[in-house]
Amino acid sequence: MIFFLALLVLTVLAWLAGWLGVVSLRQGRACMRLALALALMFFGADHLLVPERYLPMIESWLPHAELVVGLTGLCEIAGGLGLLIPRLRRAAGAALGVYFIAVFPANVHNALQGLNVQGLPASDWYYWVRLGFQPLAVWWALFCSGLIDWPRHHRPATATGTAAHS
Repeated sequence: MIFFLALLVLTVLAWLAGWLGVVSLRQGRACMRLALALALMFFGADHLLVPERYLPMIESWLPHAELVVGLTGLCEIAGGLGLLIPRLRRAAGAALGVYFIAVFPANVHNALQGLNVQGLPASDWYYWVRLGFQPLAVWWALFCSGLIDWPRHHRPATATGTAAHS
């Protein structure tokens, strides 16, 4: 949930920058994209710099836990950078959607084990609530990369110029 709090704060800061005149941040999708990119690069770097924080989150049956932590950190950094490069944006969004689904089992493991991880709350509820936010992460990656428009889907205009109703 700390990741989602970071997304929220970074999105608001980006929106404020747009409001103050940063033209590239005048659209909500651009603010969300920058927030996700920055959050992913920060937490990805944290995976590389403080891997011991993430090791308890890796299930014991997975070999080479240190490598898994490092690779997930690199995936997060690459995904964040990809969101910032227009020609890679959609591919990065798709890859991040898959990534957020792929790490879901680790989040289930955390909830079931009731882990005590440095830098995260030491209560079981935190990990259970975090599971509910996982679909938001998938949606955020797909939306801010332009792969989906929901909930902003625009209906095509009819011959009379009004939106079609279904």
